[in-house]
Amino acid sequence: MNLKEILSTKVLVVSGIILFAAVMRLVPHYPNFTPIAAIALFGGAHLGRKWLAFFVPLFALFISDLFLGFHSFMIPVYVSFMLVVLLGNVLGKNVKVHTVAGSAIASSVLFFLITNFAVWAGSPFYPQTFAGLMQSYTMAIPFFHSSLLGDLFYSGVFFGGFYLLQQRYPSLAVIKS
Repeated sequence: MNLKEILSTKVLVVSGIILFAAVMRLVPHYPNFTPIAAIALFGGAHLGRKWLAFFVPLFALFISDLFLGFHSFMIPVYVSFMLVVLLGNVLGKNVKVHTVAGSAIASSVLFFLITNFAVWAGSPFYPQTFAGLMQSYTMAIPFFHSSLLGDLFYSGVFFGGFYLLQQRYPSLAVIKS
């Protein structure tokens, strides 16, 4: 891959959308209503090279985390983020309203399961039993609805907005893999 491919119009536009979304984490917002999963899903679907599909969203997440601060459960957050990028890679071959919505829901569930499992396993808040794990998931349910709504909203905005841009600028539809 040469520099011209890396700096293609499509890569620059998709990267710009992702970086803008990362900035959205820094402005006041409803709790857990953020573009996190949508960033990973969108990057995975539209950045044709796999290394770019991982690098750009992870870089954007890391930069925003520099401002927000780090915590002891960052590894599970980043692991779930990378799995959502992989989901976006699969989605990239079949971007439709129903597949984007289904992938956004799957992303929310994946993030919920992984991060709350990590909280259960790595903190003294819950007993290290099956009941403790279920308690961890149960206590996180009030936060899940905002995450799910945020993932659906931002996925719709990113994928829908990019679709409209592709209609206006057909060169953005070119996929290099």
